[in-house]
Amino acid sequence: MYDIEYVLKKTSDTRALRIGVGAIRTAPAMFRRLFPSSAAVVVSDENTWKIAGEQLYNVLQDAGMPMSEPYIFKDPNLFAEWSYLEQLENYLAGSDAIAIAVGAGVLNDLTKLASYHLGRRYMIVATTVSMDGFASSGASVMKDGSKQTFECRAPLGIVLDPAIASKAPKYLAVSGYADLIAKIPAGADWIVADEMGCEKIDDLAFDIVQDNLMEAISKPEDVYEGKVEAIEELANGLILSGFAMQVVQSSRPASGTEHLFGHYWEMTGLRYSGEEEVPGFEKGKSFLSPGRPVPHGFAVGIGSLVSISAFEYLLGLDPDTIDVEACVEKWPSKEEMAREIHELFADMPELLEKALAVADSKYVGREEIRSELLTVKKNWRTMCNRLRAQLIPYRQVYDRLRAAHAPYEPEMIAVSRTELKRAFESMPYMRDRITAVDLLHRLGLMPDVSRFLFGPGGRWEV
Repeated sequence: MYDIEYVLKKTSDTRALRIGVGAIRTAPAMFRRLFPSSAAVVVSDENTWKIAGEQLYNVLQDAGMPMSEPYIFKDPNLFAEWSYLEQLENYLAGSDAIAIAVGAGVLNDLTKLASYHLGRRYMIVATTVSMDGFASSGASVMKDGSKQTFECRAPLGIVLDPAIASKAPKYLAVSGYADLIAKIPAGADWIVADEMGCEKIDDLAFDIVQDNLMEAISKPEDVYEGKVEAIEELANGLILSGFAMQVVQSSRPASGTEHLFGHYWEMTGLRYSGEEEVPGFEKGKSFLSPGRPVPHGFAVGIGSLVSISAFEYLLGLDPDTIDVEACVEKWPSKEEMAREIHELFADMPELLEKALAVADSKYVGREEIRSELLTVKKNWRTMCNRLRAQLIPYRQVYDRLRAAHAPYEPEMIAVSRTELKRAFESMPYMRDRITAVDLLHRLGLMPDVSRFLFGPGGRWEV
């Protein structure tokens, strides 16, 4: 694993990290170092207040820290939505106190963005290991009916006590485990973009994520059982992923096609009603909460299985059969692509506008397509060797997700196989980022891959 102090010198935002049993007791010293002469304000909800917020408040008080009254969200249905952001921002604006978020995803995003709007930095005492976002820049908040990512800075300091995180509801660490295993296909997507000549790999950022990854995902059963050592290993992997994103000021080191499935389902408002039959769980006993969004890690875990399956198709291709000129000839014009997108998203206005914008910004003409395909054909064997070294087989990912009690079939997140097929076919238009799916799209093979995955005898036969 990379030395944390070395990595912290390379990050854009975070300057202090403490992970370990009892780490919460180090919060006053970290706060004083990062925010000398400032007052603190603890931000939590009622659950995280009981888990760690009250303890943090007492630790700060015992250390003689100047503090404002804590801000505790009372709504049990709290989520990262603009109205909650405004509530917090209005409260923080009443003083100069520096916020310390107590929580993970939702509380971190709300505190991160509210602090940024007020021209301040903040700290987080993380209470769970549900995803990598608490160490990254940007905040995902629902506004005007859609999930949007807003510019803001990552926390200046992070404290995480794995003994506290191990007591969080099991599904949170399970979600974090699925988010971490997704770094395998994410790294493979970056390799493809590198070999196509589209986006050169930053070796430091890539290695920060990948070097200890296999060890961090090696004990899925221990993550589910909440063993402190496994939770600490998971926390290190997720936080390092966030730091890698800070290094390059992009989510590229930790996010590929698999994350685009998560974005797709967030934007389409995927919810579990509680009525669906969920394979692998007794009725009503899954980790999904009726009416609530599907957890981030669950969505990208299913996305990882599809992404790795598409890589298996790619690795089975014979480069000698690739006719670059035929691919160039079949490449649609901007206008033709727009018509295709209108057909694909005809009944999904929430995605149509985004897909058109992505396609417009991402579009390249036939000369660029020719150059990219000639480059990747020349590099094909090197690319495939790198991909085989990076990837692990579909069945291993499936078995590890299952061992962690994470969803391993699309129905487990309330997605039918028909809906999964449609999501896959939408992937080239979900983000301005080159992935293996974009290579397959440029090769004119998306219909073939779709049949491979979802046709007769396919892994998710429709």
